[in-house]
Amino acid sequence: MTQLNQEQKELVRQWVTAGATLPEIQKKIKEELKIPVTFMETRFLVLDLNLDIKEKTPAAPADIDLSKPSSAGAEDEVPEEKAAPGGVSVELDRVVKAGAIVSGKVTFSDGETAAWSLDQFGRLALSAGNAGYRPSQDDLQAFQQELARLIQNRGF
Repeated sequence: MTQLNQEQKELVRQWVTAGATLPEIQKKIKEELKIPVTFMETRFLVLDLNLDIKEKTPAAPADIDLSKPSSAGAEDEVPEEKAAPGGVSVELDRVVKAGAIVSGKVTFSDGETAAWSLDQFGRLALSAGNAGYRPSQDDLQAFQQELARLIQNRGF
C-alpha cells in the first residue's frame, strides 16, 4: 500500500471517530481516495494510527422480554447465532481459532454439535464431538446456507 499523506490520515481518523467499521474504512479508501487496499492493510493502518474501532452493538429496547425467543430482526443487524431452516443453529466465535479467518459452532437438527472453521483458502473444516458423526444432507445444506449468510454479513 502506498503511504497516506497527513490529510488522508486525518480522513481515516474522522471515519473511525464517526463509527466506521474496518470494511467501511477499506471501501472509503478505495472509493474516495482511489487507493487499492486490502482488509489487512486497512487493519494495519488503523493500528499504526493508534485508533480503536468500536464494534456496533444494537441496544435492546426496554420493552422487549428477553426471556422469549426473538422474532426476525432488522436486515442490517448481524446475529451471533441463527437458527436456520430445519432446526440447524450456527454460531460465530468472538475469538477466532488459530489458522482460521472465521470459526464457530453448529448445532444440527438432531442435537449433535460440531465446531467449524474457515481458513484463508476457503476450506471449511467441521469437527463433530462424536467420531464418525455425519449430519443429514438437509442439515448440511441448511448449515452452509446460514454460514454463507452470516459470513457475508460480517464482510468476508
